[in-house]
Amino acid sequence: MLTATQPLRAVLPPRHGPSSFPSSGKASAGLWAPRRGAVSSSKVRCTSVSVSQAVVNGQAAIGTVVADVDQERQAGLLLTRRGEVELPVVTLKATVTLRLNEEWSTTEKVAGMVHQPWLLLEFFSSELDPKTGKEMRTQPHAASYSRMDGAGSFVYEVTVPSSSFGDVGAVVVENHYSSEVFISGIEVQHPNGAVNFNCSSWVTCHAGYNKRIFFPLESYLPSQTPEGVARLREMDLEAKRGDGHGERMLWQRIYDYAVYNDLGDPDKSASLRRPVLGGKEHPYPRRCRTGRPRCKADPSSETRAAGEIYVPRDEEFTARKAGAFLTKKVTSTLSAFTTAQEVAGDRRRSFPSLAAIDALYEDGYRNQPGQQPDNLNTYFTDLLEKQVELLLKGEKEEVKEDIRKVFKFQTPEIHQNKLAWFRDEEFARETLAGMNPLSIQLVTELPIKSKLDEQTYGPGDSLITKELIEKQINGVMTADEAVAKKKLFMLDYYDMFLPYVHAVRELEGTTLYASRTVFFLEEEGTLRPVAIELTRPKSPNMPQWRQVFTPGSSVADSWLWQLAKAQVLAHDTGYHQLVSHWLRTHCCVEPYVIAANRQLSQMHPIYRLLHPHFRFTMEINAQARASLINADGVIESSFSPGKYSMLLSSGVYDTFWEFDKEALPADLLRRGMAFQRDDGELELTIKDYPYANDGLLIWDAIKDWVSEYVNHYYAAASDITGDKELQLFWTEVRTRGHADKRDEPWWPVLDSRESLVQVLSTIIWVASGHHAAVNFPQYPYAGYFPNHPTTARRNMPTETGDMRAFLEDPEKVLLDTFPSQYQSTLALPVLNLLSSHSAGEEYLGVHSEPAWMADAEMRAAFERFNGRMMDIAETIDRRNKDPALKNRKGPGVVPYVQLKPNYGDFKDMTSVMEMGIPTSISI
Repeated sequence: MLTATQPLRAVLPPRHGPSSFPSSGKASAGLWAPRRGAVSSSKVRCTSVSVSQAVVNGQAAIGTVVADVDQERQAGLLLTRRGEVELPVVTLKATVTLRLNEEWSTTEKVAGMVHQPWLLLEFFSSELDPKTGKEMRTQPHAASYSRMDGAGSFVYEVTVPSSSFGDVGAVVVENHYSSEVFISGIEVQHPNGAVNFNCSSWVTCHAGYNKRIFFPLESYLPSQTPEGVARLREMDLEAKRGDGHGERMLWQRIYDYAVYNDLGDPDKSASLRRPVLGGKEHPYPRRCRTGRPRCKADPSSETRAAGEIYVPRDEEFTARKAGAFLTKKVTSTLSAFTTAQEVAGDRRRSFPSLAAIDALYEDGYRNQPGQQPDNLNTYFTDLLEKQVELLLKGEKEEVKEDIRKVFKFQTPEIHQNKLAWFRDEEFARETLAGMNPLSIQLVTELPIKSKLDEQTYGPGDSLITKELIEKQINGVMTADEAVAKKKLFMLDYYDMFLPYVHAVRELEGTTLYASRTVFFLEEEGTLRPVAIELTRPKSPNMPQWRQVFTPGSSVADSWLWQLAKAQVLAHDTGYHQLVSHWLRTHCCVEPYVIAANRQLSQMHPIYRLLHPHFRFTMEINAQARASLINADGVIESSFSPGKYSMLLSSGVYDTFWEFDKEALPADLLRRGMAFQRDDGELELTIKDYPYANDGLLIWDAIKDWVSEYVNHYYAAASDITGDKELQLFWTEVRTRGHADKRDEPWWPVLDSRESLVQVLSTIIWVASGHHAAVNFPQYPYAGYFPNHPTTARRNMPTETGDMRAFLEDPEKVLLDTFPSQYQSTLALPVLNLLSSHSAGEEYLGVHSEPAWMADAEMRAAFERFNGRMMDIAETIDRRNKDPALKNRKGPGVVPYVQLKPNYGDFKDMTSVMEMGIPTSISI
């Protein structure tokens, strides 16, 4: 069995975490580039307040803050008194590990931080005073700099004398320095033992927001909350909910909801006006509220001010992740530099030949795991040092070669076999094991029919008839027998695309059809394409046009077939990006993140289970709204269906998305790709379906881990129905996060351990396995765009009647159908960026939370989960070596490793697709 070389550890490197301390002060009014870790000084100022300036009840405080003695007696904590000292019964010693934001880490800043008392800690007992029934707490004490640790963090210590105190139930940290600090962890030494706090959170310096509450690692359901910190638990949640007013500032930690009304920019240009997504007209999940002012040209839209889009501070990228993201973005963009320069004046220019497309890539230059630097300066410094060394050795040709590589794209995996994209077998195989294995579905009845209104769009019955199918499968069985034996499958992009065809065709440099593609399941377990139907709906000026294309025997028919495949693949790429990827993972998960932070305390066990699966999702989504899915962004400029992309995703959300069907088994059943046997077990319709084969192993492992976790904290169903935070979380997901579907009958009810396990497993699967399966294959499969063009630009010659140009030069017609050179310079860098794993990525089954490791039973359960994931990795390796599994193994076949768990050793990996399954949607 494989062994995880990354240790299961109870103490993690700095991560982002939850919570804000409430304040009476009100909030101030008011993708694809890494965010700054600190707020620009042009926007905000932090007031530096030393501890000697802090005043409590009129007295200056240094070290122990002096309070009213009678008040302290009533609280049960007599610390000091004028002229009289009572000996403490208990001494609390706290060690705080922290670091500055890298942008603020100047010598002057560090020196000032080390030599000033600025960090105040206040300790709360987990118990109430038995005499007064009130909270027991110390006064705020100043921590002093102690040392630097091995990781470069600062260690501060404070010793607090107190009377009989009980266990420490919470620590309040107050920052009086002139910049924000990242609190990694706090350890409190107590006579009853050490109490650990995994803070992993930024504490701002802004007045009114510079206090934070942190709770120990032990998890509690609301009803089990230690009495001494019950009030703090609710206060912490209230601080993160905000009041729904004002513009959010970058240092805040307020989680709230808004519709997608910030994708357009009508104040800049009327052509950039976009409809609001979210509401009855265009149903959509909700995003994080930023509170930016409304546009003057369109009050329903939010302004797109220059700079960063607000997300709660702890949701932002770490400095390391931001650096790796920027480095990958810049290096990917450099690859497109030469082409961009050549076509700057002509966005419609096609590639002159297939050889010209091949010339974009550098043979042998691949994005292998572990080769990507974390820092842009380091990347260029290392490159320069290498060039200087080569020049000194006289290796001028090698210098030229290395520099040339900078301006070349890495070779996608699919292009290792340069003719793979042309083969029908590969076209069919990728529906099961490629970039988008979530669209293929079983044909359950013939004739195939549309559900759209025929009066509006024309006849909806398919021209892929029984007779045509029987002819294409050489009469081995009747079409009805093929349906009965579950032999026919389909990519159906008909009903969802047809309403947009005429509108998209009015856009410059693009076209659109509705399409149906039918496949036949061969005896050896592979699919064979049978026919493609392309349709243009009727309009007031012209009748409906539609035609069926089949793999032809003549040269002309073969080229028409390739053109029809290009149209379908453009549909598949657009649907993949907008629905399988963006909508079903990024977009639909953001409401879960918001609701969890608003309703689940940081000490709630379910929050601690879900939190690692939510890291950085809001940040990457904000960057997507900034430059990827926005008006005239990369998606609209280079993917089908252009300007109407987000409207299409809204339509699919409205008619297709159901939470209970997002679980992998339910999704397979919905598409007819699996069925339940008489014994209740799931069986795949296509035995060699790599996405489903591997995905079900991951799904089962997740569900077993979640089951152990839930059963540990919930002894009975009544504990679930009586958990007010959990119920409020789930209510808010349904009624606010997915408000347009709040009344749907399919929402699960959290009334048992089984229903809770199913809900949590679904969320975790979507954020991890589902996202990994559709994200990391993007560049390996669509990076060579003849294999998966992002858009189609030219109508079929049989529709336009321009057969002469087609017959004279069919290759040119195909090249004119593919994305233009300009569109490729936009799409390829983004696909390369999205397909990358960042430094410090956390992987499913490998990454462990400190709270899990602090509980002996949960630690053992996670170790079983880890072991099972390692077994799955071995199973996937064996499957990829089995010649009987032809969808995974064969000449030119790219192995299916998208769902292979990470076992911590990248040296033998050759593809980013096999680096593992990240715990969250972080790219």
